[in-house]
Amino acid sequence: MKSNALAGNKNTGQREANDFYATPSHAVLSLLEKESFTGNVWECACGDGAISKVLKENGFEVYSTDKIDRGYGEGTLDFISDHNIKAENIITNPPYNQALEFVEKGLESSSGKVALLLKLNFLEGQKRKVFFEKYPPKNVYVFSKRLTFYEPDSDKKGKSGVLAFAWFVWEKGNTDKPTIDWI
Repeated sequence: MKSNALAGNKNTGQREANDFYATPSHAVLSLLEKESFTGNVWECACGDGAISKVLKENGFEVYSTDKIDRGYGEGTLDFISDHNIKAENIITNPPYNQALEFVEKGLESSSGKVALLLKLNFLEGQKRKVFFEKYPPKNVYVFSKRLTFYEPDSDKKGKSGVLAFAWFVWEKGNTDKPTIDWI
């Protein structure tokens, strides 16, 4: 297996275009069981609406955007580029190659919490270490069973993924070391 096939587990050996992997609904529900959010939510990498739909079903007012128009929300809005949009909370599964930029922009663009679904190895790295010292996440929720990202009609559902993921949650103004818990 090629190393670039690990993120999506579609067994094609190729990464998805623009790092798009729709989030399983149970991953979003697991976050909502652990973390409370007050106010509206901006899903700024909404893709096909996987996270937004679960949030709306659970009573949240959700603003959905994405850099790529995939038929859900407002397409062609690049979250990282300059904009004046503010939200109380940001919940998303960002493109993995822009994860740190999404956290930084999320902290600028929200007044409450920023929750990002990221690979657990996001904890590693010299650049991120400096960032974490200045802006520590409040909570990190590690999936005890690895997530797998499937196409809707996949026959591989139920199988465990190859990468470890966690929800990383930042809360505006937090300076305490993070709490780690398992989902």
